[in-house]
Amino acid sequence: MWIMYDWGDLKVFIAVARAGSTLAAARELGVNQTTVARRIAALESALDARLFDRHQDGYRLSECGKHILAQAERVEVEAETLSRLVEQRKRDLSGVLRVTTPEIFANFWLTPWLAAFMDLYPEIQVEVVATDKRLDLARGEADVAVRAGNMPTDPGLVVRRLADYRWTMCCSKSYADKHGVPASGEELNDHFVIGSDGPLAKLAPHAWLAQVAPHAKRRSTCSSVANMVAAVKAGHGVGFLPDTVLMVEPDVLECFLLPGCKYSFYLTMPEGLRDQPRVRAFCDFLVAQASASRHLLERGT
Repeated sequence: MWIMYDWGDLKVFIAVARAGSTLAAARELGVNQTTVARRIAALESALDARLFDRHQDGYRLSECGKHILAQAERVEVEAETLSRLVEQRKRDLSGVLRVTTPEIFANFWLTPWLAAFMDLYPEIQVEVVATDKRLDLARGEADVAVRAGNMPTDPGLVVRRLADYRWTMCCSKSYADKHGVPASGEELNDHFVIGSDGPLAKLAPHAWLAQVAPHAKRRSTCSSVANMVAAVKAGHGVGFLPDTVLMVEPDVLECFLLPGCKYSFYLTMPEGLRDQPRVRAFCDFLVAQASASRHLLERGT
């Protein structure tokens, strides 16, 4: 048979047992004497046992009270331990979390998702470093990274694939109305192609374009994927973009997929941080968001 009683009444019981009176216990607990007497009576009623002998000069433990005091004190220790663990957990789920990711992923996916994360963990401050430059996780330049491209193989990293993507040639509706839509690499020789420089020129589509469309006309150049999106939308020409952009930019048209240019977004973190509470909370959240949005991120890849 279950005995139902208020756990808080055990704290009052212990205070009275130690202080020897309801008045002294009330002072220790910061409540009035009537409340203490009432809660002792409620505990005795719930347990169907007399815990104290009432005397004119105070309360004395009964035989039953003496019998359960040690167990009640063990419950008190466990309750205090639980409270400390909860407080520690709250402290662990606070502080600064530094996340680095390509600007395109930060702008279209991570930043919108973060609103929900901040509601769940208001004490965690997320610093997003949106850059195509790869910050060094081993050196502590960031706590967590979302990498785009091939699977990271750096030693000491935990890696999880979030979603796949393909590179595709794109143009704006306004460009298509003026110049048509190229359907192959060879046709790009008769179009304006947006050039790439800096980090963007190191990507596989740049080399592919140089090989298949050496005579394409270039009248603007970009050094980041985010800038390439802006240039394509502005009608500067045809440019290569991750196909995930098409799901969030309705004014961008797909011309054709680049052959063999299938890559992935990877969540990565140093092995030593994987069990840090705020890192674990963020990574679990990000994996869940990516899974729920995979039909948008992957576009059937």
